[in-house]
Amino acid sequence: MPRVLIEPAGYDSCRPAVEKVLEQFPLDLSGKRILIKPNVLRSSKPDEGIVTHPAVVRAVVEAVEDRQPASIIVGDNPGLFNYGDNERCFEQTGLMDAAKGYYHNIGNDSEQVDFDPSFLPWVSVSRAFFEADIIISLPKLKTHGLTIITGAIKNSYGMLPGGLKAKLHKAAGSPERFHEAIVEVFRLRVPDLFIMDGVVGMEGNGPASPDLRTIGRILASDNAVALDAVVAKMMGLDPSRLRFLHKAREIGLGDFSRESIEVIGELQELPEFKLPPMGGEAMLHNEAIQEMIHSKSQLKPQADPSLCTACGECIEHCPVSALSMDGSQLPEVDADTCITCFCCQEICPEKAMTLR
Repeated sequence: MPRVLIEPAGYDSCRPAVEKVLEQFPLDLSGKRILIKPNVLRSSKPDEGIVTHPAVVRAVVEAVEDRQPASIIVGDNPGLFNYGDNERCFEQTGLMDAAKGYYHNIGNDSEQVDFDPSFLPWVSVSRAFFEADIIISLPKLKTHGLTIITGAIKNSYGMLPGGLKAKLHKAAGSPERFHEAIVEVFRLRVPDLFIMDGVVGMEGNGPASPDLRTIGRILASDNAVALDAVVAKMMGLDPSRLRFLHKAREIGLGDFSRESIEVIGELQELPEFKLPPMGGEAMLHNEAIQEMIHSKSQLKPQADPSLCTACGECIEHCPVSALSMDGSQLPEVDADTCITCFCCQEICPEKAMTLR
């Protein structure tokens, strides 16, 4: 039976809570390559509650350090409206300092993997997710205008670099299909442990709502379905109303029924917790958001002739071989092959690749 830990904590007392998590869900970290993946939606201040709080990230990094891993990487690919600015997001949120020198721009190195062809035939995934022996996912307890809640399963959407997230958003086409798409991404490499920042949560129309809620909890599990189900219950929401949990159960990732989950700690419903519309209208019918998704999914790289030296680095590092210089002195993109991961822009030594 999957277990979910609910542990009282504040940002000034995260470390004891994290130690309790590692006692309840022990992992052999010694000599292992560890990836710590926070939720880094976009640049913001820590007290805005938009990203996993730096205090939680630092507590996890220090706890992992003490267990003598071979290596640690702290990284994420920021939200679908961001690309090429991972460092800026980590700096402004305070996560760069919290990472204690272990930050790595995981968007710079990705590989192509097969995907559900009803969405896209393949996607690009940051290679760090496949190279890690153990992944510790650090989601934030928040609402989301399209998936209602964003938690353990949704946090894995950050495996996708650059504008690929926008492209998959567009390919999904509806809230129900997007619920299914995030599960398809999640199953590409399921993290080994989930430690959720529920010290200060977010309600209303997340994932960047100004409506914050002091909850004072760290939640954890080694099963994402169980953790998200418990979070839904805390928000006053029946987990069976979430399509992504049904999809996850259908493919054997876990169960969301209350009787199938052992809760360690006190599960209390948050009174009058504000949820976004259940049909995804908060994002689906927001024309500005939809236009931004469309514009980002249409972006393609183009070489600036005044800067490009035709060194070929972009061609060598393109994970889907979408760039070539056949018959041209500049790299050219095959728009049908390009998956808008923007690795070429990240890797170009001359900063010659622009997005058009």
